[in-house]
Amino acid sequence: QAQLAESGGGLVQSGGSLRLSCRGSGFTLEYNTIGWFRQTPGKEREVVACISSSDSSTYYADSVKGRFTISRDNAKNTVYLQMNSLKPEDTAVYYCAADESLGLVTITSSYDYWGQGTQVTVSS
Repeated sequence: QAQLAESGGGLVQSGGSLRLSCRGSGFTLEYNTIGWFRQTPGKEREVVACISSSDSSTYYADSVKGRFTISRDNAKNTVYLQMNSLKPEDTAVYYCAADESLGLVTITSSYDYWGQGTQVTVSS
């Protein structure tokens, strides 16, 4: 059974860093486009970053460009989201998701598998 598990969330001060991990089990993340999303209460889930399965090209939302980096470690079947220069507005539950498409996918509804989420809280 395909599953995703996020880890690495927590409480950090503004300007700090966190690295989120998304570990896959039951399937190979290398052959999927992986996205990181976030959601706050009362708002829709939004894409933060994604990395394609075909050539590991990447996409970043404007709000995180230059601060967040998505990467793969195929040997560990894991995708990471390095988050630097964190701001209070980055506070959210972060989810990773997998899509069987080859290219970049930014539409939330396209993703097939989702993790349970990890809370990131940035204090001012």
